Amino acid sequence: MTTIQAYRFALDLTPGQERAVLAHVGAARVAHNWALARVKAVMDQRAAERAYGVPDDQLTPAVGWSLPALRRAWNDAKNEVAPWWAQCSKEAFNTGLDALARALQNWTDSRTGRRKGRPVGFPRFRSRRRSSPSVRFTTGAIRVEPDRKHVVLPRLGRLKLHESTRKLSRRVDNNTARIMSATVRRDGGRWRVAFCVEVERAERAPARPGSVVGVDVGITHLAVLSTGELVGNPRHLRTAEHRLRQLGRALSRKTGPDRRTRQRPSNRWQRASVRLGRAHARVANLRRDGLHKLTTRLARECGTVVVEDLNVAGMLRNRRLAKHIADAGFAEIRRQLAYKTSWNGGRLIVADRWYPSSKTCSGCGTVKTKLALSEREYECQACGLVIDRDRNASLNLAALAAARIDTAGSGPVAGRGADQKTRLRGQVAVKRQPGTATAGKTGTVPPQGGTTNHVLTRAH
Repeated sequence: MTTIQAYRFALDLTPGQERAVLAHVGAARVAHNWALARVKAVMDQRAAERAYGVPDDQLTPAVGWSLPALRRAWNDAKNEVAPWWAQCSKEAFNTGLDALARALQNWTDSRTGRRKGRPVGFPRFRSRRRSSPSVRFTTGAIRVEPDRKHVVLPRLGRLKLHESTRKLSRRVDNNTARIMSATVRRDGGRWRVAFCVEVERAERAPARPGSVVGVDVGITHLAVLSTGELVGNPRHLRTAEHRLRQLGRALSRKTGPDRRTRQRPSNRWQRASVRLGRAHARVANLRRDGLHKLTTRLARECGTVVVEDLNVAGMLRNRRLAKHIADAGFAEIRRQLAYKTSWNGGRLIVADRWYPSSKTCSGCGTVKTKLALSEREYECQACGLVIDRDRNASLNLAALAAARIDTAGSGPVAGRGADQKTRLRGQVAVKRQPGTATAGKTGTVPPQGGTTNHVLTRAH
């Protein structure tokens, strides 16, 4: 199986090498801002001409904003715009132009309806202080040295790594991996290089191919499995809040930048800003490490994993739970499970967003009209079952996989599409017991008993 995979390693740059990397980052920013100003000037000119009643055939000619068009325009003007262009690799300028071409294409697709999701705004000019330094290399000398402690990049030369590249080197030596590009980026005060690699992965099978596990994510417990296992929520952000407040207050007492007066930040402000950035990066790294360990274990052991299609963006609108939901990383769990299950020969089933996993009784299949967030135990009025709310949801998710055993792929599955709220009519979530109060029930639930509470249920 051929797949695209990323390998990221920390760098130990000398002061001279860091200046060279920053020069390439600045070159990418210059190319991006120049091309954006050119495109924006032509668009504003055409808009002004239309306002004056100029016919369309007499408007200022439009400029193309595809990557080849932007690259041709830059090559024609680079001697005047950046006389120092020969000091940097051509890949630096291509990085800025490629980012602009993608941004303009996303903006166009969003306006015309070809791109789903949130509306994408018009690209902005890049700032030296607000943007994350990054440069990407796609051609030239890109390789990992035999000592596994150095990498070679175009114009930057031989760079020392903070860690070994044995995992990537073994694949490259065995001809099962091909490096396609390398991106150097500063994140959390440390420079890192990420290799985009085409990997030939061996076919694998989970340890228990026939097992099915439902995963109900939440805040009290990060994940409740249908097997009964409770995965604790480490709450890394809450643990580090005291330290982050101290560093934030220390930063506020320093002389920082001011765009109105063009005041430059002091050296103490810059050092304090680096300390605060490292503290935030540590929280992100701890969260990422825990999620990777959880999803890797589930993908390697279980043949089928069932999760919910949560509206995380909508859940974050709850001002009382937003910070805890963001700290848990619900969307990241699903994203990692999506590709790890395919790597390990398993299957990921995503339950419909309106599927009432928390409101449905895992014993008889009765669906409650309402279920408040404060009710941490599910009490079934039909069969008398009393069970933990999250455990009940995970069991329903596992039963959904059994009901959809013939469904292939990883798209949302349920009784109906994810464009309306779930009702009792036609809901076939779990196998109903004959003779129960819900057998043959055909009533419907009023719209006010829909999924507003159900969506927020996953936050606990």
